[in-house]
Amino acid sequence: MIERPDMRGPRAPEGLEVFQLTSEAIPSAHIYMEAQIFAPDSRRFVLHRSATAHGSALDDGRHQFLLCDLDAGGGLRPLTDERNAKAPAVSPDGAWMYYVLDRTFPGGGDFELKRVRLDGTGRETLFAVDGPIPGAGRRVARFYPLSTISSDGKRLATTVFLGDGTTLNAPYGLLVFDLDRATMALHEMAPSFCNAHPQYCRSREAEAAHDLMIQENHGCERDAQGNVVKLTGGAGADIHLLRDDGTNLRDFPWGRDGEEYCQGHQCWRGRTTTAVGGTIRKAPGLGELILSPPAPHADHAGAKTPGGRRVNLSRSFDPPRCYHFSTDAEGRRLVTDYRLSDGRMDVAVADFPKDPEGALENLRFLLTPQPPQDKTTHMHPFCSPDGTMALFNSSESGVLQAYMARGF
Repeated sequence: MIERPDMRGPRAPEGLEVFQLTSEAIPSAHIYMEAQIFAPDSRRFVLHRSATAHGSALDDGRHQFLLCDLDAGGGLRPLTDERNAKAPAVSPDGAWMYYVLDRTFPGGGDFELKRVRLDGTGRETLFAVDGPIPGAGRRVARFYPLSTISSDGKRLATTVFLGDGTTLNAPYGLLVFDLDRATMALHEMAPSFCNAHPQYCRSREAEAAHDLMIQENHGCERDAQGNVVKLTGGAGADIHLLRDDGTNLRDFPWGRDGEEYCQGHQCWRGRTTTAVGGTIRKAPGLGELILSPPAPHADHAGAKTPGGRRVNLSRSFDPPRCYHFSTDAEGRRLVTDYRLSDGRMDVAVADFPKDPEGALENLRFLLTPQPPQDKTTHMHPFCSPDGTMALFNSSESGVLQAYMARGF
């Protein structure tokens, strides 16, 4: 862990510290900002080497998931050395990291669900499948690069492609592993769930622990192998909630009204049952943050969902230009990127108000990483569970690396 005072922004709060967590010539990055990669004490978390801001090639022999231990000075310890490792998720008690070895292809291949203790010991294979999913009679392929684990630690879910390699417009599936009972269930979903970003609700309420926030991209185009040819955003994207048995579909009232569209970035407000959706308003091109509870399903009506409740959290920003973000575990603080007037992106932090209808307060600009970003080097800032750290990526050194800021 290398201290980087040179990366403090001109408006940084007094006491801000910035650290570079990785330093190899090989690009390294944080896992996507919605991933469950922290132990609950915020002292240990997972990142990965030989990766971009959007993941890594499955056959990359240099790719590893690494544990960063802040109590050991930010030391990095490999948790995996296998090819084809993806979709990491740390259990709510911080004991295990679960991950998938994905050797599937449309119509064939095999996969394993594994776990390893965060000290690198006790590696176990929980599921190994080289044919159709038991009870479903269908093969799965192309595991989504992210998984999500329920707040009670009993279930892990992700999405998969259900095509056989020759069928056009093949559907996707929600694959749910019951970790207690050592069973799995597959629920077929529409072809438009190609970029699902599944996120279990963090609430510890028994019923809410079964709820999954999930993204649908209406009108996306894929080939028979499941490759996304066109990922529709704008009018095509909306965000839903469903139970992990595939029932009880509900909607979040964001986007799809002709003026506003979903960015495709959303997160739960801590352990509550409300969520923050990132939206873009066409005129004048604002990146807004909308807080909402789910509403009954209403035929993909987006912002016009009957009964939908919306609080524009970013209305206090002038102007609001936020795109990637997350909150702490208690839902008190939000870390986001913020597009400046010159086009550069700053890492910023703000606090939730006590008023449930209020806007974000106390916006602080921390730093402005260089150089300008592309998809492989997005900052993707997110917040530690305790709200004391902002994690982000930067290629300011010429190589993508993982960073952390604290003291704000």
